[in-house]
Amino acid sequence: MTTITTDDGVRLHVEDVGSGFPILFVHEFAGDAAAYEPQLRHFARRHRCIAYNARGYPPSDVPSDVASYSQDRARDDIRAVLDGLGIEQAHVVGTSMGAFATLHFGFAYPERARSLTLTGCGYGAEPLTHELFLEETLRSATAIETSGMAAFAAGYAVGPARVQFEAKDPRGWAEFASRLADHSPIGAANTLRGVQARRPSLWDLMDRMRALEVPTLVIVGDEDHPCLAPAVLLKQTILTAGLAIVPNTGHAVNTEEPDVFNRLLDDFFHAVEAGRWPRRDPRAITTSIYGPAAAT
Repeated sequence: MTTITTDDGVRLHVEDVGSGFPILFVHEFAGDAAAYEPQLRHFARRHRCIAYNARGYPPSDVPSDVASYSQDRARDDIRAVLDGLGIEQAHVVGTSMGAFATLHFGFAYPERARSLTLTGCGYGAEPLTHELFLEETLRSATAIETSGMAAFAAGYAVGPARVQFEAKDPRGWAEFASRLADHSPIGAANTLRGVQARRPSLWDLMDRMRALEVPTLVIVGDEDHPCLAPAVLLKQTILTAGLAIVPNTGHAVNTEEPDVFNRLLDDFFHAVEAGRWPRRDPRAITTSIYGPAAAT
């Protein structure tokens, strides 16, 4: 364990284990560094593995001012962790809120990412549901402030893309729900208002996606309904992206199906490091169903 300090003076708690080419894990809103324990145990056998608690998640600092929280701050905190550990480049793996930060990191600092993994990236990203997402995000922040984290966690942990985890692995789900209930209410509310409620829709980022050349793996559970269309958008728009859909699975694939998730990452990292991860063949990009032959 170590602590690094960002350029705006926020101290971040960092777990750093293993040796080899680095992998940096970026957690979701309902998680923290501990959510990646199945990945740290697996990948630290061959890689240097880093996971950190985002600002607002103790023992990282919890700034009281919502202005200290934003999508750009979340993006730059990834860079701050790499800089603080003296790492020039890493595989960057994000889940949900962490996947949004990972995507924005790829936009801003592509030379620092050997690859990007985006898991469950898309809550509130669709144009038709974006306003509803913003409303629910702000209501959730108020609920946390008025009723506390325990009451909020009791409902959030049995959301429509979390019950799959509860059914498959009651013990793992109970650990997840318990950790969520212990989160800082100030940090959680400020994260919702400063990061979640202000981030742009993925549909507003398509030009930046088209320009992205970093090898990218998109992972989504097939019962994570708010993230299915965004996952397809990411696949179709990022020319270096592959898409993996995990059956009968909800939102946080890395905790719900850790063995499947680890195998997907293993294969992805091996392909990238061998120079075998492809860029989309231009012949596969067409508005025709049958392709050139249909025009003859």
